Amino acid sequence: MENKRVYDLEERTYLFAKNCRLLIASLSKTISNLQDGRQLVRSSASVAANYIEANEKLGDKDFLFRLKIARKEAKESVLWLKLLRDLNPSFEDTLLNLLNEAEELRRILSAIINKS
Repeated sequence: MENKRVYDLEERTYLFAKNCRLLIASLSKTISNLQDGRQLVRSSASVAANYIEANEKLGDKDFLFRLKIARKEAKESVLWLKLLRDLNPSFEDTLLNLLNEAEELRRILSAIINKS
């Protein structure tokens, strides 16, 4: 997992989605890990995809709409990461890093929304 601070938010959301996938690939293949992992893969990718779409906005309403979806998906990612953390204690450090990143992305997106 990459820990270097990235300030380009498109790149940062991409790295978040990528690191979530790398984590899921390394977990044991239990039913809960597979299901929670699938959900995390979707929500983490949605953060990145909706942020990129917001930057290619069709107008101010579209911009805010996409950012709000990205924020919602970051919050959903937190849920899946918490479940995975609680059920995979040997991956706690990695999961805590991803949880912190999801929370930071949510706060960043909230700040952009509030200033728009």
